[in-house]
Amino acid sequence: MTGRLALETIACPACDLLQRIPPLPPGGKARCPRCGETLASCPSDPLDRPLALTLAAAIVFIVANTASLMDLSAVGRYASTTIPNGAYEMWLQGQEITAVIVAFCAVIAPGAYILFMLTVLLAVRRPPAPHWVGELLRWGSSMQPWSMGEVMILGIMVSLIKIAELASVDVGIGMYAVGGLVVLLAAISITFDPREIWKRVVWADGRVPSRAGAHEATGAGTGR
Repeated sequence: MTGRLALETIACPACDLLQRIPPLPPGGKARCPRCGETLASCPSDPLDRPLALTLAAAIVFIVANTASLMDLSAVGRYASTTIPNGAYEMWLQGQEITAVIVAFCAVIAPGAYILFMLTVLLAVRRPPAPHWVGELLRWGSSMQPWSMGEVMILGIMVSLIKIAELASVDVGIGMYAVGGLVVLLAAISITFDPREIWKRVVWADGRVPSRAGAHEATGAGTGR
């Protein structure tokens, strides 16, 4: 009976085949026998690696928002800008909606996601974690889709191609930092397993969640 309770019944997201997933060893993965879709995975380093990547993302995020994205020079005039300054200039030019969208998707959302992830990963270092960690995990999951650094890079690259015909353009450190931030955010989402967090969360009444309860809460926390 105990072995049966340890199995988790899930439906394959690709072919809807119902199947039971046993507890996985560190680094193990479970795939659907019908279509080969990955159903579950158990990271070999569920906390330290995401924490290291998140710390690196925090540093790169600061550089990306303080260093110059690009340097322009034309007819003896020189100009450079950062992401916050670009959003501010849009606001001054009467493009308030665009400025708010750029500031939220390029600065606020990724910054909030990194802050929430850092807080969560540090708070669960010594289990059981306080119950408010679950709320921060939900907020972090809601901020992640709005971190659109890759969209901003694509827009900047298109602008660079057009501006290069009129002025001399030099890519600044901020541009490389934004590219590094996009890679780090993707790496965090790949290596981070929210189930490891829910296993360490204490409910509001002080009870430590069981493995089965952690699996149920994971679906609520990640919106799946």
